[in-house]
Amino acid sequence: MRQRRLMNQINVVPYIDVMLVLLVIFMVTAPMIQTGTINVPAAGQVSSPPTEAIVIEVKADGAMALRATTSANARPVSNLEFQRALGEALAKNPEQTFLVAADAALPYQKVVDVLEAARLAGVQKISLQTQSGSGGR
Repeated sequence: MRQRRLMNQINVVPYIDVMLVLLVIFMVTAPMIQTGTINVPAAGQVSSPPTEAIVIEVKADGAMALRATTSANARPVSNLEFQRALGEALAKNPEQTFLVAADAALPYQKVVDVLEAARLAGVQKISLQTQSGSGGR
């Protein structure tokens, strides 16, 4: 009778199968995790937004929403409500910082209109939100 030799090698095929299954799971779930719907333009170097800023989201179709930087829920607003909300925020804190997160596909004129409306409401501190990247250079 022959003696059995001890197997001193590891069979990696099951591990590769498990890793491929995990890769597929991550590839399918990753797009679902992203919550942002605004594709902001890219800039070379981006500083972090102020911690207590109010974000003015302007979507590609021109719809506006307001949210705090600490919140993920945006409140849709019309043009009239937008002016009123800015006034209320400035009444609470005259040094309130605002951040405009406009979609990259939005015409530049609409961004200027939002900035002009904020200026007319009395906003002194306002910035444009971008994402880090090459910026199309």
